[in-house]
Amino acid sequence: MQPRQVKSARDARAIVAERKLAHVKVGVFDVDGVLRGKYLSTKKFLSALEKGFGFCDVVLGWDSNDQLYDNVAYTGWHTGYPDAPVRIVPESCRPLPWEGDGLFFLCEFAPPAETICPRAILRRVLARARDMGFEVYAGFEYEFFVFDETPDSVRAKNYRDLKPMAPGFYGYSVLRNSVHSDFYRLLLDTCETMDLSIEGLHEETGPGVMEAAIAVDTGEAAADKAALFKTFAKVLAQRHGKMATFMAKWSRDWPGQSGHIHLSLRHAGKRGNADKSAFYEAGKAHDMSATMRHFVAGQQQLLPEILAMIAPTVNSYTRLVPGFWAPTEATWGVDNRTCALRVISGSDKSQRVEFRIAAADSNPYLALAAALSAGLLGIEKKLSPSAPVTGNAYAQKFPAKFQLPATLWDAAQRLKASKAMRAALGDAFVEHFAATREWEEREFRKHITDWELARYFEII
Repeated sequence: MQPRQVKSARDARAIVAERKLAHVKVGVFDVDGVLRGKYLSTKKFLSALEKGFGFCDVVLGWDSNDQLYDNVAYTGWHTGYPDAPVRIVPESCRPLPWEGDGLFFLCEFAPPAETICPRAILRRVLARARDMGFEVYAGFEYEFFVFDETPDSVRAKNYRDLKPMAPGFYGYSVLRNSVHSDFYRLLLDTCETMDLSIEGLHEETGPGVMEAAIAVDTGEAAADKAALFKTFAKVLAQRHGKMATFMAKWSRDWPGQSGHIHLSLRHAGKRGNADKSAFYEAGKAHDMSATMRHFVAGQQQLLPEILAMIAPTVNSYTRLVPGFWAPTEATWGVDNRTCALRVISGSDKSQRVEFRIAAADSNPYLALAAALSAGLLGIEKKLSPSAPVTGNAYAQKFPAKFQLPATLWDAAQRLKASKAMRAALGDAFVEHFAATREWEEREFRKHITDWELARYFEII
């Protein structure tokens, strides 16, 4: 049996026995999209397939630097950091190419932690879409910089004067991807083996920056692939003496790194309409169906309220500036890359909206949950979008309601106040996630930046 053929607990037991494994690797994604995991003995793994297992709930109570939140209700010193119940997802089974016959399984927090588990949050939104008669399809695109550095060397250099894999601006360069074809092919082949298939991989504009377009899939599978891609692209780079970063913007001198999401809905189970695009209607303006217009309107109107979920770090907001291929207002246009929402018209198979505001640092589960929730609300309320933007959106002015929060703190406040997101995602998640973003901003405020030192040290 091949790992991607595993569909049930029974299959999982069979493949572990067939491979005579002593241990199995498991992992669960935290709020920041960091994969936290461990090796389980085969005996423990087989038991957990039926009954689940306990994972210290501190992973829901600390930040990406393992620092404990002091402002969340779910867990903390006040609860004693007990174990949280976790279930194994059998159908997530994947091979580990560098670990012989080794296997990896994704996990998901079970109740009560399920209310704040990113993967479970997305499942809730996808269930809502199915209740409305839609199947969700998504494809993630990631830009990431690759350096000839190691975890030790970047710290020794204090993250300054890093050596990129290749110098200069060489967007779409065949020269670069041929010279570095060993790494390109290694990444492509590894992703193919792990069922994280890449349909496009190229050199982007900037030193050592690449862009990978992950093949489209149904909602949950697409988010799994995106989250695993981010993790294992970094693993692969480090195993070969390099480092990859998915920061939204690692240098003021270079463009930021996007994590665009291509989204479409197809009719599910409707007689005479099953498996047809809900977005495509030939003869309408830009081939946009009424459903697609409502979907885009919902995303446009709710972007200010969901921004914290798609721009989740302090660094995210350094990317959202004019002229650097990132949107600065809740705008939409047809095939217009200066807008937050890019409608791509085409056919029953290709009609979609590109959610361009998302950055590479976002948690794929939460970014997709936010983008989808907003669109579904637009459909439910039959909202209408503004007129599409033509030309350069950066050079135009838009109503105040389409302005985006300028900081992570402000974005967290907009999320906390969002009745729509509380209804879609639950009060427990909104309160917890907003608190984690407030913590992130407070941690940043404790630090003195190089800019402040250079600007104020002598002259003030």
